[in-house]
Amino acid sequence: MLRTLTIRNYALIEELSVEFPNGLVILTGETGAGKSILIGALGLVLGERASSDIVRSGADKAVIEATFQAGGNPQLRALLETHAVEGGNELIVRREVSAKGQSRCFVNDSPVTLAVQKQLGEMLVDLHGQHEHQSLLRVETHILMVDDFGGLDGIVGEFQDAHTRLRECTGRLTDLQARERMLKEKHEFYAFQLQEIDRVMPRQGEEEELEAELRILENSERLYGATGKLYDLLYGGDQSVHDLLVVARNQLQDLAEIDRQFTSAATECSSAEEIVKELSKFIQAYNARVEFNPERLESLRERLGQLSLLKKKYGGSVDAVLAHREMIVREIDLADNFDHILSDLGSDLDAAREACAVLAQRVSAKRHETAKKIDRAITSELQKLGIPHARFSTRISQSEAAESPLAVRAGNALMETNGRGYDRVEFFLSTNLGEEQRPLVRVASGGEVSRVMLAMKTILAKSDRLPVLVFDEIDVGVSGRVAQAVGMALKNLSGFHQVIAITHLPQIAGLADAHYVVYKTEKGKRSVTSVRRLSLDEQVREVATLMSGAEVTEAGLAGARELMKLK
Repeated sequence: MLRTLTIRNYALIEELSVEFPNGLVILTGETGAGKSILIGALGLVLGERASSDIVRSGADKAVIEATFQAGGNPQLRALLETHAVEGGNELIVRREVSAKGQSRCFVNDSPVTLAVQKQLGEMLVDLHGQHEHQSLLRVETHILMVDDFGGLDGIVGEFQDAHTRLRECTGRLTDLQARERMLKEKHEFYAFQLQEIDRVMPRQGEEEELEAELRILENSERLYGATGKLYDLLYGGDQSVHDLLVVARNQLQDLAEIDRQFTSAATECSSAEEIVKELSKFIQAYNARVEFNPERLESLRERLGQLSLLKKKYGGSVDAVLAHREMIVREIDLADNFDHILSDLGSDLDAAREACAVLAQRVSAKRHETAKKIDRAITSELQKLGIPHARFSTRISQSEAAESPLAVRAGNALMETNGRGYDRVEFFLSTNLGEEQRPLVRVASGGEVSRVMLAMKTILAKSDRLPVLVFDEIDVGVSGRVAQAVGMALKNLSGFHQVIAITHLPQIAGLADAHYVVYKTEKGKRSVTSVRRLSLDEQVREVATLMSGAEVTEAGLAGARELMKLK
């Protein structure tokens, strides 16, 4: 739900912040006070188009910020994660428009594109009136609403799983067929490459081992001479390190008999003597193992040369050569068994297409049943809302396809499928006697559209996932009994959603859970729009004003209390 709306330097609004409770929220005020400006600002923060004209004269930029309680919506959470925006139960959406026409969007202080902000807005708020944010006027949403109302998510999900399998099988078959000629043309070439690699039979890590051995053999003379000299220096020669350490150790032991402070030094010198002795043994043993083997040296160079040639041809490393070998083995195997693999894949494709056809038929049947219920309910609601000759219908159609990879059979026809079956759904409406039904997206505007939306929302309320509904001009062209019906419909709808409505009708305003008045004042010789929440007494007076005009009498106040069901 919408918690707060803060607006700065937008049109006639200098600065205001409004907190909204749950339930039915009513906005009233004189014509021109700025009620629709308030709704326009909300539309802007939800991603509608903006121009520099909306920036208050003299200001650098307009800023609109809305705070929503938005936990528990998996689609919204997924959208935030996709765009690396930190989520949570509270969502702060901000829009800035500069006087030069530049626009910036933020969600929880993270910058986002306008497209992302618009997507987000469509998951949070439905605006009805002279605004673009009208989900029911987008044909692509009609099928979703029918499925939600009919509780078809389960079976639609089954179809979507089957449809995914069908797409995968179709993609694999298309890929396989496209590769058939290439596989046949390259079979002999791949066989030659495999033979060439297998003649050398490289193995992982072999090159590093060979290079290490080659480095030792190429430096055998240096290793032999250096280790010999080192052995003499440490142990074998006259005045070796070992001999000198023995002399030092003996002298330290003699000194220790005089002064025990030399005991530790004598011990350390003995340790050093042992270390040198062990080191000398290692060097002597290494010297004895040094190998002079020209044949092995040549063999290593030849082997590394073979590996080098393979590396140049097949990827630059032994690992790449081995990966290429695995690939061509798979391709040769595929070419050798192509007909068998193609037959198996064809069987999988037929099974997937049959599963899709069965599930699409079941979905379509349930969708037709649901559509009849929706048509009766919405037609009845529209008549209650002052459109007595309304006729509403949900039209479900299919598109026949020629030989399409994703088409499924329905009777004797092939039907093109989509992500929800093979149905296309669109709402049609006629509001006048004798008038043909036309697509809902083209039939009406203003208050009539709002009443159509209200009727649809009333019967779709439990299934509609949008938490906030905003109605601008809901009362245009209605009065009396119809106004009361509109008010009750809004009140009932507020049991499932937060409903914000602009109205001039006391029958609607009297049902408010929270009532705000929008008014215009002068500040520094400029008009300024402000908003204030009314107390209960002020609400009674405002409803009385809507009933009887500017002069409010005791009788008018009593009528307002009666309308509001106050004692």
